[in-house]
Amino acid sequence: MKQQILTIMSALLFSSTAFAATETYHIDNKHSFANFSIRHVVSKTSGSFTDVTGVIKVDADHLENASVVAKINVASINTGLAKRDDHIKKSDYLDVLNFGEIHFVSTSVKVISATEGMMTGDFTLHGVTKEITFPFKVLGFGKDPWGGQRSGFEANVVIKASDFGFTWMKKAKASVGNEIEVTLLIEGIKTK
Repeated sequence: MKQQILTIMSALLFSSTAFAATETYHIDNKHSFANFSIRHVVSKTSGSFTDVTGVIKVDADHLENASVVAKINVASINTGLAKRDDHIKKSDYLDVLNFGEIHFVSTSVKVISATEGMMTGDFTLHGVTKEITFPFKVLGFGKDPWGGQRSGFEANVVIKASDFGFTWMKKAKASVGNEIEVTLLIEGIKTK
């Protein structure tokens, strides 16, 4: 009986310690970006989605327990040219009126090193959900100048527009490619 009590107490202590080690960060949409580039005629065009929000849960010592729920406001696209942005938002391309958000919900993490891993999750774009896996890096954890705690992450993935129901590359005289290279630069603010 005494051994069982010790085992239960040990399990409770371990689980509470593991729970305490997991920290929650809200994505800072003023310092987080989903940058992209896509083939245009014979070169590439790039831009960013500047309104990225969500929650990251991470234990720096056990990255396999990390999880992410994130959302991108599609209307926040910025390619540096307002006329082009307005065109991209229309139904020929992103169709912002019908598909105003991009979602990602992680399902698992494979650890590669103390600061690198592969994250898998459900990615929803243009009303289509697909499982994707991409490499990520932990850029660091530390105090900010305002007395808060921050985290930094970087991730890269290549997606195919055709996988998400886009057809622009099939049109006659199509000037826009199918592969979209995405770089995520994410800064989190620790929840108090």
